[in-house]
Amino acid sequence: MRKLPGTSTLAVAFALTTLAACGGDEGATPGAMTQQTASEAGTMTLTGAGATFPYPIYSKWFSSYADLEPVRVNYQSIGSGGGIRQLTEGTVDFGASDAPMNAGELERAPGTLHLPTVVGAIAVTYNLPGVEETLKLNGAVLDAIFRGEIGEWDHPSIQSLNPGVALPDRDILVVHRSDGSGTTYVFTDYLSTVSPTWREMVGTGKSVDWPVGLGAKGNEGVTGQVEQTDGSIGYVEQVYAQQNELPMAAIENQSGEFVVPTLAATTAAAEGVASELTEDSSFGVSIVDAPGESAYPIAAWTYLLVPPNMPSCEKARALAELYEWALTDGSDMARETGYAPLPANLRELALERWQSVTCGPDSAPVLPAS
Repeated sequence: MRKLPGTSTLAVAFALTTLAACGGDEGATPGAMTQQTASEAGTMTLTGAGATFPYPIYSKWFSSYADLEPVRVNYQSIGSGGGIRQLTEGTVDFGASDAPMNAGELERAPGTLHLPTVVGAIAVTYNLPGVEETLKLNGAVLDAIFRGEIGEWDHPSIQSLNPGVALPDRDILVVHRSDGSGTTYVFTDYLSTVSPTWREMVGTGKSVDWPVGLGAKGNEGVTGQVEQTDGSIGYVEQVYAQQNELPMAAIENQSGEFVVPTLAATTAAAEGVASELTEDSSFGVSIVDAPGESAYPIAAWTYLLVPPNMPSCEKARALAELYEWALTDGSDMARETGYAPLPANLRELALERWQSVTCGPDSAPVLPAS
């Protein structure tokens, strides 16, 4: 992406009221990155809303970029469903989602671009006092647990995957998202991929009819509920489990290897799929259950959702520059936070996709022609 003409060096500043954002579709939340009261001349505000999955890295990116340029980002971490809703209603400059928009959503916001930012992993986390070993789980067992077919931790199917581990005679409490969630989309996409039973009975979606369990809002809510409840199990973006020092299960991949959600394992899951993408490819493709001995099987990239024509050319160019900075200068920060930067070929394709974005009443190109 070339330096944008007519745009001063741009930066993001914002006030962060709290890191503990709530999920859901209910507009502003206590966890929103809210714009500060400011009177600096020339300061611009970009508004966005959506996924909690990438919130830890987005908050760091926006905070660091704030030292560079006079642009504020007001990002509400309310869940992918809420971000898509606000984008289609035109109340934000950009949305954020871990799940591609479906046909009905695209009818209300045709041509919306899905621009990937980072790759993350969905960790299966649990609370089992006295169990120090990392639990091994596979798709069949996870399907049975989250459908309520397996309801005790010492069930033979779990014990057979963990020989020698003293599993407790304790009921399993499933914790799942209660809001429209890209994290739920990725987790149920994985279960639908590995289990025909799950695919037929529950399916894939940002919201599903959970057969059992307790709902909580946002990755933060699920993390907190698991942390507080002995015998619980849930699914959260890996960074949330890591930051709260919760255990993460090793999940069996296509090759029969049990893999924990490390940065290397998440990168391995993305690279195989990314290598097959071309300039005409849609980025809304699944990378769950990816091939490779080292690939973690519940991984996904997360997206900014950008209108094909943005009303303000100044905002469009600011967002384009911020996006380029995040994918290049911000890549080390992503690794440090626990996210994998995009594979090189996907990064270049994503930056090139900005060539199709226009702005203003005359639909002027956001970027100059190559």
